[in-house]
Amino acid sequence: MSPTVLPPAATVPAPGPAAAEAATAIVDPAAILARQAARESAARTYARSLPVVPVRASGMTIEGADGRRYLDCLSGAGTLALGHNHPVALQAIRELLDSGAPLHVLDLATPVKDAFTTELFASLPEEFARDARIQFCGPAGTDAVEAALKLVRTATGRSGLLAFTGAYHGMTAGALAAGGDSAARAGLGGSASTPVRLPFPYDYRCPFGLGGPEGARVSARWTESLLADPKGGVDPSAGMIVEPVQGEGGVVPAPDGWLREMRRITSARGIPLIVDEVQTGVGRTGAFWAVQHSGVVPDVMVVSKAVGGSLPLAAVVYRGELDVWEPGAHAGTFRGNQLAMAAGAATLRFVRQERLAERAAGLGERMLARLRALHRLLPAMGDVRGRGLMLGVEIVEPEADADALGARPAAPGLAAAVRQEALRRGLIVELGGRHSSVVRLLPPLTMTDEEAEAVLERLAEALDAASAAHRTVPAARSGVRG
Repeated sequence: MSPTVLPPAATVPAPGPAAAEAATAIVDPAAILARQAARESAARTYARSLPVVPVRASGMTIEGADGRRYLDCLSGAGTLALGHNHPVALQAIRELLDSGAPLHVLDLATPVKDAFTTELFASLPEEFARDARIQFCGPAGTDAVEAALKLVRTATGRSGLLAFTGAYHGMTAGALAAGGDSAARAGLGGSASTPVRLPFPYDYRCPFGLGGPEGARVSARWTESLLADPKGGVDPSAGMIVEPVQGEGGVVPAPDGWLREMRRITSARGIPLIVDEVQTGVGRTGAFWAVQHSGVVPDVMVVSKAVGGSLPLAAVVYRGELDVWEPGAHAGTFRGNQLAMAAGAATLRFVRQERLAERAAGLGERMLARLRALHRLLPAMGDVRGRGLMLGVEIVEPEADADALGARPAAPGLAAAVRQEALRRGLIVELGGRHSSVVRLLPPLTMTDEEAEAVLERLAEALDAASAAHRTVPAARSGVRG
C-alpha cells in the first residue's frame, strides 16, 4: 500500500527558533523514548504501546522522528474532532495571539469567552439550552465530572450516586469512584464503594444472558426495582451519570430506548440525569451530542475534549434550577483558557456549518458495514459495534467455545498484537473494553473516503497477520471470559 502523503508544508505552521532547534536535534527516536522511560512516571500509558515520536502532523496523518507516517485513529483520545493542526483552529489561535488579548483571565468575562459560550449553547438541544447555565472548571473532562457531582449533591442535598458497569468518567477520586474499573479504583479506599453500580446494556456480553432489546429491558427493570425497594440498600441519589456510548468501556452504545427509560426513571424520582459527553460530543457519534439520538434532555451535561478545538477546556452545563451554588463554591485556576475558547468556538462553528456530524454518521455506517463483512471471515473478531466515527472491534479467542449468546472469551493478548501489527502498517489505534480487548477507532470527523479505505485495509491486514501468528503459538493465548 502506498504511504499516506502529507499536505504541502505550507499548511503546517513554520516552527519558531526554539521549536526549530528542537526539531533539528531529533535524530534518534530510540534515545528519546529511552529518556522518556527513565524520566517519566510508571503511570504513562500511550507511550508504552505506541512508541512513536511525532514531529509533524496534519489532518489525520502523523510523521514520526524516524520519517514514518501514520494514520491516526486515536485523535488525542477523541479530542481532535478536526484532526491535527486544522487551519480553522490554527487561524483562531493566531488571531487571538496577534490581538494582544489576555491569555489567562480566571473566570472574568471576555469577548472570547462570550463567543465560545454562545456557539456552545447554539449547538445544544434547544429545550436544554433555553435555561442552561455553564460552569467552567479545570481543563480536563474529569474536572468537569467532579464539578457535576458536586453540583447535583449541592442542589439535592443528597450524597448517593447511580453509575454503571463498564463506565469511565476520569481519573480523579470522584470520577474514578463513578467508573466501573475496580483496578483503577484500588487506591481510593472507602469512597470507591459509594456509588450504586447498575447494569449497562451490552449485547455481546449481556449481564443477564439475554442481549438485544430484552437485555436492555431487564436492565431498566432492574434499575427501577432497585430504586423502588426500601430494603435495596440504595442511599438517596443525588444523580445518575451515564455515557451515551461507553468509550473506554469498549465502544458500547446505550440503546436509545433504554436511555429514554433512564430519563423516565430519574425524572419520576427527582434524580438529576448527568450525561457524560466528554468523548461522544461535537459530532463524534453522528449527532452533535450523542444524547440527541435518543431525544433525551438531560439535567446536566459534561463536556471537554473536542470542545477546546485541540486545546484543554472543560465545562459542565446544567439546568438553571440546579444553580444553587454560592460564589466560589467551585473554581479552577485555568478555567479561563482563552486560546482553547477561541479554537473551540471555531471548531464548534465549523462542525455545525460543514455538517460534519452528518458526515460522521454516513461514513461511520459504511465503515461498520465493511467491518461486519470482515467479521464474518475472521473468527478473532467477536463483535463489531459503534456509532458514527466511534467504532470498536472486540477481539476474542478464535478457537474457543462460545457461550449461549455466541460470545467467545476476550483475547487481550491477541488484541495487543493487532494494535502492534497496525502500527507496523502505519495505523495508530488503541484498546479499551473490559479486558483491553477492543480495538477502538476514533478518527477525526474530517477523514476522507480515501483515508477511511486505507484505515480499513491496514486494520484488515493487521487482524489477519495477528490471527495467523496467534494460531501458530497456542501457548501464548490468554483468553478471558467476559
